[in-house]
Amino acid sequence: MAVKYTVSEKGNLLQPQQPKKWYANAKSIGDTTLRALGKEIAQRSTVSPADTQAVLVAFTEVLTEHLSECKIVHLGDFGAFQVSIGSEGAETEAKFNVSMIKTKKVTFRPGIDIKEMLNNLKFEKQ
Repeated sequence: MAVKYTVSEKGNLLQPQQPKKWYANAKSIGDTTLRALGKEIAQRSTVSPADTQAVLVAFTEVLTEHLSECKIVHLGDFGAFQVSIGSEGAETEAKFNVSMIKTKKVTFRPGIDIKEMLNNLKFEKQ
């Protein structure tokens, strides 16, 4: 299946006098839930949907605990999750304080299976 995309014109906010350019935007065609994933995994295995759902819920809880402890969570060929932050700059280390931290997010570094999927993607303009 091809990844659907559209294109949109965007300007450079830092250099508004520069001409606008056209950029691709991936379009989702829906979403799924943890429950739906659990059912689908159960259909592909010998584990019941209820057991699969319980494992996925527990996995989410354990993942967030380890991430909040500043651990990188490696999931084999799937990839790794890690907390990252962004901040304003300070003139000196002494002038830096925690209020300068402005963004916090979880980053995902894909493993071999997802990299392979990305390398084989096809695209289709909507």
